[in-house]
Amino acid sequence: MAYLIGVLVVAVGVALSIALHELGHLTPAKRFGVKCTQYMVGFGPTLWSFRRGETEYGIKAIPLGGYVRMVGMFPPAGDGKVRADTTGRLSLMVEQARHQSAEESADVPKDRLFYSKPVYQRLIIMLGGPTMNLVIAALLLTGIQLFYGAPEQSTTLSSVSQCVLPAEAPADRTCAKTDPPAPAAAAGLQPGDKIVSYAGRPIAQWKDVQTAIRASAGTATTVVVERAGKPITLQVTPVAADRPVITKDDTAATNADGSIRMERVGFLGVTPTTAFERQSITTVPGVLGTYLQRTAGVIFRIPEKMVGVAKAAFGSGERDPNGPVSIVGVGRFAGEIGSAQGTADAPFGFSEKLVGWLSLIMSLNLALFVFNLIPLLPLDGGHVAGALWEGIRRQFAKLRSRPDPGPVDVARGLPIAYGVASLLIGMSVLLIYADIVRPIRVG
Repeated sequence: MAYLIGVLVVAVGVALSIALHELGHLTPAKRFGVKCTQYMVGFGPTLWSFRRGETEYGIKAIPLGGYVRMVGMFPPAGDGKVRADTTGRLSLMVEQARHQSAEESADVPKDRLFYSKPVYQRLIIMLGGPTMNLVIAALLLTGIQLFYGAPEQSTTLSSVSQCVLPAEAPADRTCAKTDPPAPAAAAGLQPGDKIVSYAGRPIAQWKDVQTAIRASAGTATTVVVERAGKPITLQVTPVAADRPVITKDDTAATNADGSIRMERVGFLGVTPTTAFERQSITTVPGVLGTYLQRTAGVIFRIPEKMVGVAKAAFGSGERDPNGPVSIVGVGRFAGEIGSAQGTADAPFGFSEKLVGWLSLIMSLNLALFVFNLIPLLPLDGGHVAGALWEGIRRQFAKLRSRPDPGPVDVARGLPIAYGVASLLIGMSVLLIYADIVRPIRVG
């Protein structure tokens, strides 16, 4: 039941995100006078709809997106004509789209057609959807940061290693007799100790401890900890060990081939306690920027990452835990979050599950924002690119005192649009299959 509740919560969140994305297009379109005949969430057969004014609002059977049907999306050819006798498959495809658009626009005043609107209005209309996704993500992130918090590593130790294990060792590997003892355990450090100073310098945050340890390999160092309310002075000597390079955002750096970049640094064998602490609203822009950067990094590497997905799905390769997933994978994440129990030391209650679900919805909205800005039809970014190019052409014509070149013939990009759509369908099928036979699991 908990699993199903998780799936339902995220499914509703995704549906609302899609609906609000399309509302981001619809609202400015109506505000600028564009005739909108349909507002639909989903694709395929219509399950339910109603009409208000000139617009039909409804829900369709396949919940993989949505659309707003605006009249006049494709302008006539440069000479203002629609030729029905065009030969060639691609040319025929373009002319059929123009012909259909012309028929739909026949009885509509020109000033209500999408292509007749000023460039800035079309940009606002097409950017309205992705912007809505960004706003949703920002609001969810703000709520999580302010009311629940973000994980912070404290200077209190949660565990002390008994030996030095290789960096590539599995998480469940235990110490063997051949493994060297860890300096922390040998010095007498214990879980629950709070590090007060290291090498005579006061410690304010865990990053200070981490930096000091990594820089003091082979050096005998004095460390003061607070244990049961009393200060205790110990001597530690970190050993040199290969460990991941830590980036500015506290993640492991990677090489060009995706492997973890290593460096030889000091190692003590201690793990900090992690707790969620409420954050100031001033932290939201920085965190949102980091998430956007990571999301863009995944999306713009999708072709490369799909190769790994195919190898995992049809071979013995492992799925990249930071790679793309389908709607099936998202549903699995939501269900696993809902059914998670946690441990006695780290319980996973309703508030943790709610934050997990909201974080998942936030991530999806960030992905929708970045993905829809790719300048290819049928994505919003393709129409944005067309409007920008039209604005540039008109400005050049104006500077050269030449006639207005008219609207950009967006219909010429339809062959690319169909190719992109086919590619997206193929990728979706592959991801769904991979998420069934070789899923990525939460944690």
